[in-house]
Formats: sequence, C-alpha cells, structure tokens
Amino acid sequence: MTSLGHPRRRVARRSARRTAHTALALLVVAAVAGALLAASHHRPPTLAARPARPTPAPHPTKTKKTHRRAGQARTSAPPTPRPAQAGAASPLSLVVEPAAGPEPVYALLRSAHRSVNVEIYELEDDQATELLAADAARGVRVRVLLDGHYVRRVNTPAYSYLRDHGVGVRWAPAHFAVAHEKAIVVDHRRAVIMTMNLTARYYTSSRDFLVFDRDPADVAAIDATFDNDWTNGGLPPASPADLVWSPGAQDALVALITSARHTLLVQNEEMNDSVVVHALQAAARRGVGVEVVMTRQSDWAGAFSALARTGVAVRTYSASAPLYIHAKAIVVDPGAPRARVFLGSQNFSVASLLYDRELGVVSARPALVAEVAAIIRRDGAGATAWQP
Repeated sequence: MTSLGHPRRRVARRSARRTAHTALALLVVAAVAGALLAASHHRPPTLAARPARPTPAPHPTKTKKTHRRAGQARTSAPPTPRPAQAGAASPLSLVVEPAAGPEPVYALLRSAHRSVNVEIYELEDDQATELLAADAARGVRVRVLLDGHYVRRVNTPAYSYLRDHGVGVRWAPAHFAVAHEKAIVVDHRRAVIMTMNLTARYYTSSRDFLVFDRDPADVAAIDATFDNDWTNGGLPPASPADLVWSPGAQDALVALITSARHTLLVQNEEMNDSVVVHALQAAARRGVGVEVVMTRQSDWAGAFSALARTGVAVRTYSASAPLYIHAKAIVVDPGAPRARVFLGSQNFSVASLLYDRELGVVSARPALVAEVAAIIRRDGAGATAWQP
C-alpha cells in the first residue's frame, strides 16, 4: 500500500470543520425550535452539511438530546468509574503518545487469534492496514468500520486496501454525524480506547493517550456496540457506567467537570461547546483551580478569553509547535480520594458530544489519575498563558 504523503499537520483539514461547528450549534438550536413547533410529529433536529467535504453530514436520527443553553440545569450524575479492589491488578493500563509510538497498537493487532474489531475515524497507516490484512490471511475474523462522511476521501485508500486483502470493511452508518470513535477489540478479551487516530504522520507530534482495557464488562460493551454499529448504527446497548458514549456524552462530561472540588485539569483539541465552557467557568468561580492546555487556534479564541476572564488558567501551544495537543482528557481532584480521570475521543464540540459516535472511559485508579495529571501539568508548563 502506497504512503499517502499528506502534510504533517492536521490544521488545514480541520480548520473548516472547526469553523463549521459554531454554525452547526446555531443550526441545531434553530432546528430544535422548529421541531417543537411541529406538534403533529417529533423528529430530531437536522444537521447542516459540513462544507469542507462534498458529502453532507447526516441527520442525527437516533439522538433525543438537544443542546442546552449555558447555565441550564443539569440532571445527569457524573460517570461512575469501577472501584479499585485492594491488591487487584488494574484492568486498565495507560500508554502516552508521542513517546510510545504506534508499537503498542501493532503488538495488539499481532496478538489476535480469533477476532479483531476496529472502529476508527482516520486510518492512514500502512503498517496497521498490513497487520490487519495479515490477521485476516491467517484466519482471524477482522472487521473495520471507518468514517465515510467527513474523512471519506482520507480513508478511501485504506478501505480499498483492506477490502482487496480479505478484510471485512464498511463505512460507518449514517446514524452518526461523524464516526469519531477510536477503539480496537481483540479476541473479545482486550480493548484499547484511544484519543488518537491511526494516522502515521501524526505519531511523532501529537499528545495522545491510549487506555488498554481488560475489564470483561467494558470489553463486552465495546464489542456489542461495534456489532450494533456494523449492522445498523443505533444507540449503544447497556454499558458499564465507566464508559462514556456519544451521541449524548455532554451531560456526563459536564457532570464530571461539575464534580471537581479543588483541581480540574483539561486537554482537548476543540473548545466550542458553550455548556462545557460554562461548566469550566463555573468551576473556577467556585474556587476550583482550573487549567486548560490546548493548541492555539483562532476558532477557540473567544472561548479561551471567556475562560481566562473567569480565572481559568488557559495555556496554549502554537499550531506550528513540535507538540500538538490532540488528547481529550479531564482530571478531577488528583490526589484526593474521589479523584477521577476521563480519556476518550470526545472533543468539546456540539457535534462530538451530541451527534458523533465517540467513546471514552473514566477511571479512579490513583496511578492512572496521577500520571495523566502530571503530563497535563508538564505540558502546561511548556505552553504560553492566554491573554484575553
């Protein structure tokens, strides 16, 4: 399979998507208002086309949530991590990028004996596709779901290669605005939940996290949701409380932010969901030390300034810096008995939280919380304070 040779940075590709998210939020609110006036039937709001791609974003036909205005009451409790048992080995282990590189994922793919299920937003890694083809050639049942809406052109070479080499490959269903999940399950026993895509040119520059998960309930839920997406793309089946799924993750992540009592550390790639911004502001106003570390983009300037004015420590890297913040992480009260960490694929955008297929996980493991907190703080120390 030939290397695609695209530029290293993702900024140009994502800039149109970032700009579109603001318009998307306004259109969703307008569509919801219109739906409320149509008393004769109840249909979900219609998403606007994403102008950066010729294929328009589909209707979120399965979602029942609407985007709340900032300050509106929240009813959800934060996601509940499975309690750690004294002396028990953790079912979760953390890999930090870019230091580790892709080898942990490659090793997982090589280890397959019976099955591999991959649901991924971007697949532009020749070695990963070759490993998937090799698995299929030795009798492993390999199935791959790729986003075919926003990045169909990007994924088409991998799609064609996998199809031509005996791998089961499909475009993710139209029930999702974007299939942005990044997860792999091997042999129905081991899963990895990632903030990163399998995009080779970003491996050396992107801050990302991979959570390897051996918890049977988590793995079964991820497998079952993959099966559901493979056939029809409906909402996920019953799932452990530590897993955070989109569509519909806004309440859970806002509740997690709201639960902070003394410290809140955040990394994300996007910041245009007003409900999340309001929750971060509210945390700072009640005395929580809030630090947000991101890559600087003009699309988020208004949100960064609003956060900084309310006491949030916003620190950013330039888009040309050697380190690009692609991780999606929330650390709540590190060092406290109730400390928790979230890692997943959800960006802080309306589309990502309410309409895309996404997956994240919440853990209360002290070592995991401490490691992610240390990385965010170290990244923040190397970034520049945002000036409103």
